[in-house]
Amino acid sequence: MHSFNDIFETYNWDEVKTSIYAKTGADVEKALSATKRTLEDFKALVSPAAAPYLEQMAQLSQQLTLKRFGKVIQMYVPLYLSNECSNICTYCGFSYDNKVRRKTLSPMEIMREVAVIKDMGYEHVLLVTGEDNVTVHVDYFKKALELIRPHFAHISMEVQPMDLEDYEQLTPYGLNTVLVYQETYHREDYKKHHPKGKKSNFKYRLETPDRLGQAGIHKMGLGVLIGLEDWRTDCFFTALHLNYLEKRYWQSKYSLSFPRLRPFSGGLEPKVEMNDRELVQLICAYRLFNEEVELSISTRESPHFRNNIIKLGITSISAGSKTNPGGYAVEPESLEQFEISDERSPAEIARVISQQGYEPVWKDWDNCLT
Repeated sequence: MHSFNDIFETYNWDEVKTSIYAKTGADVEKALSATKRTLEDFKALVSPAAAPYLEQMAQLSQQLTLKRFGKVIQMYVPLYLSNECSNICTYCGFSYDNKVRRKTLSPMEIMREVAVIKDMGYEHVLLVTGEDNVTVHVDYFKKALELIRPHFAHISMEVQPMDLEDYEQLTPYGLNTVLVYQETYHREDYKKHHPKGKKSNFKYRLETPDRLGQAGIHKMGLGVLIGLEDWRTDCFFTALHLNYLEKRYWQSKYSLSFPRLRPFSGGLEPKVEMNDRELVQLICAYRLFNEEVELSISTRESPHFRNNIIKLGITSISAGSKTNPGGYAVEPESLEQFEISDERSPAEIARVISQQGYEPVWKDWDNCLT
């Protein structure tokens, strides 16, 4: 069975990086005037040469987003079920070698968290755990989904990559969407940041979206952790991956996230800094490259940045997030995965969206239509 890995193997990281940095203003102008943009156009749009064209990119991005999604912003919130993890990851507060108290929510604790999240108004919840096959395994997820499903219109999940059979078992329990971030497509650096645990298997993680597609998952989320490697090159590989998946598993929908490395207990300094203008450039580049993909921004980003990005291509936003298991009601002081930057309540974020002439949507639009 062919997978994305077969395509990935035909690319060389250094060659891709060199070609991105060699793009010129003429390449950017060609990409901006194109009606259908290629991967080469995407390289131009994320290149340093595109920086002077940011205003033009932003206007185009806004137009394309309005055409496809209208003036609506989807609201979602993460629900952390566990911080137990058997991986060592250099950038994560849940890393196995971080000596912190571990917590996995019981059924009763899950329902206490659900009650608070429902009171906030949410209909779309993202279930998150550390990666530990012993504690948070398929049976745990089945039980959690069974409990949570009656209370939400849309359930997403961001947990360890699993086998095809596992995903096939979970879909009848109401799993709509699975997010799996490659973290970085730079194979050598990936090994450096994931020295121990199942996550150290680069190829298994890379092929996870293929397994999701084969399992018929409704929506997949891709992305990299910006700061681990050169963001322009990493994001090209994300676009390449998206391109492949859309052609192969055309029945599924897709979303992209662009988390920047945030402080956590034990902290890793970003290898590559990305400023706010560059993040706007990336968001617009993705929209110009793909009009259909959903673009999501989390509470990692500052209030000021999030206010300004609403009209430029984003389609979903989290608010009031807690990144620790039990953070809403059960155990507010347990260890966070990373520090939140935007701590405003969901009601405040909804107000900001409305003030910009957009509509905050609490219920997922896909399920409204089915």
